[in-house]
Amino acid sequence: METLMTFEKLIENVKTYIRRETDLARLEAAYQLSSFKHAGQVRKSGAPYITHPLAVAYILSELSAGPNTLIAALLHDTLEDTNTTYDDLKNQFGEEVAQLVDGVTKIGKISYNQSISQADNHQKMLLAMGKDIRVVLIKIADRLHNMRTIHYQSSEKQLKIANETLEIYAPLAHRLGLFKIKAELEDSSLRIVNGPFYHRIKNMIENQAIVKNVSIEHMMSKIKEYLGDHHVEHYQISGRTKNIYSIYKKMTKQNKDFEDIYDILAIRVIVDRIEDCYQVLGIIHAHFIPIPKRFKDYIAVPKPNMYQSLHTTILSDDGSIFEVQIRTYEMDKVAEYGIAAHWAYKESKEYSKEKEQFEIAQKLKWYADLLKMSEDADDKNEGADEFVETVKNDILEANVYVFTPKGQVVELTKGSTPIDFAYRIHSDVGNKMVGASVNNRIVPLDYELQTGDIVAIRTSKNVTGPSEDWLKMAKSSHARHKIKGFLNKLNKDNLLQMGKDMIEREAAPLKLDLNQINDEFVSKHFSKNMTETVEDLYVEVGKGIISPKTVIAKLSGKELDKDTLLQRQLDKAKRILTTNHESGLIVEGLSTPQIKIANCCLPVPGDSIVGYVTKGSGIAVHHENCPNVKNLTEMRFVDVYWATNITRKYPTRIQIIGQNRENILSEIISTINATSLTIAEINAISNAKLESIITLKVLASNKAEIENVMVNLMKISNIYHIERRFK
Repeated sequence: METLMTFEKLIENVKTYIRRETDLARLEAAYQLSSFKHAGQVRKSGAPYITHPLAVAYILSELSAGPNTLIAALLHDTLEDTNTTYDDLKNQFGEEVAQLVDGVTKIGKISYNQSISQADNHQKMLLAMGKDIRVVLIKIADRLHNMRTIHYQSSEKQLKIANETLEIYAPLAHRLGLFKIKAELEDSSLRIVNGPFYHRIKNMIENQAIVKNVSIEHMMSKIKEYLGDHHVEHYQISGRTKNIYSIYKKMTKQNKDFEDIYDILAIRVIVDRIEDCYQVLGIIHAHFIPIPKRFKDYIAVPKPNMYQSLHTTILSDDGSIFEVQIRTYEMDKVAEYGIAAHWAYKESKEYSKEKEQFEIAQKLKWYADLLKMSEDADDKNEGADEFVETVKNDILEANVYVFTPKGQVVELTKGSTPIDFAYRIHSDVGNKMVGASVNNRIVPLDYELQTGDIVAIRTSKNVTGPSEDWLKMAKSSHARHKIKGFLNKLNKDNLLQMGKDMIEREAAPLKLDLNQINDEFVSKHFSKNMTETVEDLYVEVGKGIISPKTVIAKLSGKELDKDTLLQRQLDKAKRILTTNHESGLIVEGLSTPQIKIANCCLPVPGDSIVGYVTKGSGIAVHHENCPNVKNLTEMRFVDVYWATNITRKYPTRIQIIGQNRENILSEIISTINATSLTIAEINAISNAKLESIITLKVLASNKAEIENVMVNLMKISNIYHIERRFK
């Protein structure tokens, strides 16, 4: 049977920290209104509906929530389920309460509406959290009470609610530091999602507790004895059991047996001051053997949800293994209630909503990141799926903690690279990055960051921005989203200019007025191509989807007849059939030519090339400016072309001449590494003028990539000359 909450029980708990008669009177008024509006409504259990908002308010009162939060909890379903209006709430309880109830309503009323995607619902909740974190605090309390009464729901709905709880609500509770709520949400959800595994672990914990209970009591007695010997007097000591879902995760994700998990049963010591924590640690390590690599100092470096404690794992004299947690009373309060411990209502303090939000953002770095992502999503109309994926992957599941050179902690997902770090700092830092160092050592951009790394990003205002290769190296959704946005804009701008140039070249001999190419002209002639504006037309021409000849033909009124168009299509199809050769080169009339790139000049796609029929080695493809071409027999030349669907990279040489100074080579390497080029070989010498002559063999997809890199390299100080080497 469901234990029914009453207003008397709620107010009894509230009076332990709220004593102002005006606040208590407003709470009673909220209860009376909610009770009146929900009259006649019942829950699935058959209980009066008012018991639910009372239970939600009681959960929040255990977190010492303020009067307005409790009032909003009592009224949180009135806008959705009754005829109460926003103005009704605003007039009786003020704008702040009305906004809180409205926020909870917006993120709650479509929870199980199949016509709305789950991502849309989650996005609304996360964005509401960015506006006022109390909205989500009420929603978490609402979800906790619903999980406590979930057995009244159908099996299908139970499974849906439990999965959503594990996916969104439990990680949010964890991020807010609400350990007790998070543990209950996880365990009650696991019982539904995987009942057999849940009961198996529960039984093993209970059996181990019976076996270990004597050992725990003995260990606690020993620790008390040693603390007494060192005159430590003001402390509490207790045992605790790890929650079932945490054990389940270690057994499934880390592939561990139950017996291999050390911290199922643990001892907690709570003391007055921070210095007492380290004294107790020293005493325990002096009398018990600590397990190597199991000590963690979360006091010096707190977790992102403000959790602080010393953790150590020790071996007792009977061979049992225990985790010991040592913390102050204040730390213990934060460990249990997270941000709510900091946020606990105190009648002596006056906080505005904005000041509260600011203080939380100052204390929770991840919350500040969420606020920034929320602003970006609003500004750019970001899709719900993309926004939710970014928050879930990059914030709710972040578990690698690195430092800026100034000591600020940055949270990242496992596998993150310097690219992810740079974009988490700021989009401009990511877009202008040319290199990175970790712990004062230069690292490649795909280096996997580890917790504790100190990361510094080197930027340059002269770089053109990220390359396609960065998408493969970035692991966070946030960084990949920013890189894609930059590349899409860059590609569109380049294609637009390319298409415009192609049309202008085609029109030049005919001396046509290109001002006639306007949106009306484009819509009339190219709407069947899903092209409506001049900008779209230029992009489509740049992509090669629409021919510039077709545009000029329509502009001049001299469109080709059907026979000519058909022949051109046949010729194009014939050429496409020959573009699959692994070399990426086409020789007309030959479907499988024996062909190779000449090593003397190493041309790449985009270069003007010639083919030469060698004796016994097939066709060698040279750059047209290759010095060796001048000495070859003219009769043996054949026409060769670059294919249009090339995916491979080609080697070529770049020679750089500059001042022979310290770090010039490392700056060159960093600049190239920040692009899509790959360095295959490096050769550096000094000439008689004491200049550095650096010859690089790089792998590139096309000529444009090389020219782009050469432009960036020329921006390095003391570089005099750069050129392609064709011999």
